[in-house]
Amino acid sequence: MAVETRILLENLEWFDQSGEELLHRLPEKGSGELKFGAQLTVRQSQAGVLFYKGQACDAFGPGRHTLKTGNIPILTKILSAPWGMVSPLRAEVYFVNLKVFTNLKWGTRDPVAFRDSQLGLVRLRAHGVFNLRVVQPVLFINTLAGTMGKYTTGQIEEYLRRVIVSRFNDYLGEQLDSLFDLPGGFDQLAAGLQQRLQEDFSRYGLALDNLYISSITPPPEVQEAIDDAGRLKLIQDMDQFVRLKAGMAMEKAAQAGGEAGAGLGLGLGMMMPAFLGAGAAGKDPAPGKEPMNSCEECANTIPVDARFCPYCGHQQLILKQCSHCRKNLTPGARFCSRCGHSTEESPGSLFCSQCGGENLAGALFCNQCGERLAPSPGTASG
Repeated sequence: MAVETRILLENLEWFDQSGEELLHRLPEKGSGELKFGAQLTVRQSQAGVLFYKGQACDAFGPGRHTLKTGNIPILTKILSAPWGMVSPLRAEVYFVNLKVFTNLKWGTRDPVAFRDSQLGLVRLRAHGVFNLRVVQPVLFINTLAGTMGKYTTGQIEEYLRRVIVSRFNDYLGEQLDSLFDLPGGFDQLAAGLQQRLQEDFSRYGLALDNLYISSITPPPEVQEAIDDAGRLKLIQDMDQFVRLKAGMAMEKAAQAGGEAGAGLGLGLGMMMPAFLGAGAAGKDPAPGKEPMNSCEECANTIPVDARFCPYCGHQQLILKQCSHCRKNLTPGARFCSRCGHSTEESPGSLFCSQCGGENLAGALFCNQCGERLAPSPGTASG
């Protein structure tokens, strides 16, 4: 809440009641006349960003902070008479929620094309969940939220879902040769896809904490072909098939009763720990480590809350990035100091030369026909 008065100092704080807000601005109806000495209280799972005279001044971590603006109680009101008693020194505070937003859904709204080495062109549906959090508050505000009073997961979930599906199609085309190799590989695919998406998310000050693939579903006729191939493989391994049948026969004999059955049951009971020992033996999970980041300039490992890199001095608080080379930009920069591109440029879409379908910048395979894409002349690769 924020208490803004004409004379008294303000006390600003915010609580997320819905659990879905990534960002919230105070004052809620627009900019305000936050006075010199106003108090800002930031919780452990939040970051506060002060915008003064239209620019982001700084990001505040947990604790109580004293804001410094040019609005002096009473005196500013007198001096702002030419502006209708409204101070031109506008200021507002954005609260950014740094918690992990869990169980966000992703999936293919329309089937995506995949060229299987054995089955030919197959249209797949895939679904899963992902976890999201904000890691660069100022960059997130400047690139996504803008001047909006609040920004929720529902407003960004649809766009991120489209990004995930596009990169999923590319990654599947590069890593998977046939759907017959898919069973048991979901975890590996999810880990690789998550790594592939880090750059797309970090462009907006976001981090993809976890991504899970719950299903990859081919058409019914393709599912039947995969099931038939699995049955054929099982029958061809006759040694394993005979062992399975022998084990089932021993279990039935043990349940039959009588002295012979009791003896078999006792023997199986003594053998069970040997069979289950390997699967039951586990290792304690590795103890949690302090979260660390990697400096983009010198690649050294630094604490996640570091404002500057202790090795090269590179600023870790990102205000804006070049859409071409990811260079950190200073406020008001019109051209990138590294690659020379205009800061107003943004990556364009890629259109398939075969079917004309539109795909995200940087995509490798078309979502509509599965053909490999070639970047259009003059199009940024993102």
